[in-house]
Amino acid sequence: MKKQFIFGLILFSTALVSYSQDISKNTLGFRFGSNDGFGAEVSFQRKLTTDNRLEVDLGFRNSNDINAFKIAGLYQWVMPIENNFNWYVGVGGGIGGWSVNSTNNKDNGTFFFAAGDIGIEYNFDIPLQISLDLRPELYANASGYRNHNLGSDIGLGIRYKF
Repeated sequence: MKKQFIFGLILFSTALVSYSQDISKNTLGFRFGSNDGFGAEVSFQRKLTTDNRLEVDLGFRNSNDINAFKIAGLYQWVMPIENNFNWYVGVGGGIGGWSVNSTNNKDNGTFFFAAGDIGIEYNFDIPLQISLDLRPELYANASGYRNHNLGSDIGLGIRYKF
């Protein structure tokens, strides 16, 4: 029984390793989410290996009282499901800055964050990718902009593949 289990595990692992997906060399588009007030972000993905990529997102916020920017970078592992679907997990972090200019408060600063990422994507036969992901973030030095140090964002991504 033990030998059968080990053989099955080796066979399953070999099947996973030998099955490769087609990650686009580059994608460029938008990631829409609440993202703590940043809303839509410009999103770029770059293929590094057959199953890894780098994602960089840039968000801006411009309102009456608050101006802010945020740059996130994530290293992602991409795994195929089937029929052009992939799921992915990632880790990374970023930096941001804010400026508050209201009648009651004038403040500015910089914050740093660590982030995780888990999601699912669909690659159309045309050069289009759509994704849905969850990105929890842990902030440092953000007390002037945020009133807590943990954030979470669900994002919908639409990207052009090239």
